[in-house]
Amino acid sequence: MSILFKKILFIFIALGFSFQVLAEGKKLYTENEFLDTFGAKSKEKVLQILGEPAKKEISVKPTNASSVIGRPTVDKSNPNKRVNVEMWYYNNLVKSDEKNTWKQTELTIMDGKVYNIGFFNSR
Repeated sequence: MSILFKKILFIFIALGFSFQVLAEGKKLYTENEFLDTFGAKSKEKVLQILGEPAKKEISVKPTNASSVIGRPTVDKSNPNKRVNVEMWYYNNLVKSDEKNTWKQTELTIMDGKVYNIGFFNSR
């Protein structure tokens, strides 16, 4: 009788964990899955799949950027064109190996499209 009780208890515990994961709606991706799924996608598609990021930052170009990099940073054909760059950060979303996940995933979004993806453990 105690073996049957242990099996039933194990089933209920396993179901409890699986329902908790489903309720969170959070999928863990491998690095390649994440790159294939979100590389060059629109930010609307990212929001649809992942939801709002844990943190957002907006990139700002320094006033002396041209002198630092040694080339013009303004498009001469359209000097008033503004490029919108955002960095979105998601936590514990991508597996670095079988046992560990990257603590933070950064998506760099330029003009509404994902241009760069980075995985970090310390920042």
